[in-house]
Amino acid sequence: MKNIALLLIFITLLTLLTACSSSRYQHANDSTPSRSPNQAELKDAIARAEAHSRGGNKNYRVRGIDYKVLNSAENFEQTGIASWYGKKFHGHLTSNGEIYDMYSMSAAHKNLPLPTYLKVTNLANNKSVIVRANDRGPFHQSRIIDLSYSAAYKLDMLKTGTAKVKITAITEFGKKPVEKKSLPLEGVTNSKNQPTPSSSESSKNSTKNSTKKNVIQVFATSKLELAKNTANNLATKYSQTVNFPEKEGIYRIQIGPIIDEALQNTLLKQLQANGYPNAYLRSLSVF
Repeated sequence: MKNIALLLIFITLLTLLTACSSSRYQHANDSTPSRSPNQAELKDAIARAEAHSRGGNKNYRVRGIDYKVLNSAENFEQTGIASWYGKKFHGHLTSNGEIYDMYSMSAAHKNLPLPTYLKVTNLANNKSVIVRANDRGPFHQSRIIDLSYSAAYKLDMLKTGTAKVKITAITEFGKKPVEKKSLPLEGVTNSKNQPTPSSSESSKNSTKNSTKKNVIQVFATSKLELAKNTANNLATKYSQTVNFPEKEGIYRIQIGPIIDEALQNTLLKQLQANGYPNAYLRSLSVF
């Protein structure tokens, strides 16, 4: 009986040790990965419109402190200290239910809705990166954002561990943004075979649109090559002028201006039905 009792105790201890080893994190402390990010892993996140995730978007409490989640990231800017998180959390769930990949361009923030795309600038060297916030943290009161390993690597902040940064939310997707100062358009142009309205139509339209000039904004991206390729393809497909003006690292693919309002509306509907559901009309005075 004594041997059986000892065996039961041994099995119980073994079970407890197994349970501890299968806890959420395999490493007690965070650490640097064994390799650096490759070129593909150093590319900025492609900012796009996304619905808020089902998880991670309710007000919450951590270590006795209540945190309120913002309804929108629009016009959000913040300056403060950034840190980063790596190997300890790699492969585990983020707050919105995704898997944390330390080699992706992602981030954790205490208050922004998930996901939110952010431009993060290291104020010490002016290097910047675009990340997708999909997690909560950092719960260190002096810090405003936790960056993935790849994002921290690109900002050249691994040696110091933290950096003073400015973060700006990217929110201009699928809706008309707040009016800002006008900037000149530049990019790809293809006016070949552009439809010419009849003289009577032209007269009516010029009067009707003399004080109203719009472009169709198709979408926005941080990738210059993607902006160029998309602009070329759209210019060829629709025989219209296509530009991709840039501001703060974001390229906005825009068609027009088109003088014929009926043609403009028809083209907008075609774009929305053929892969660009968030395309919308935008005043030339807005950037």
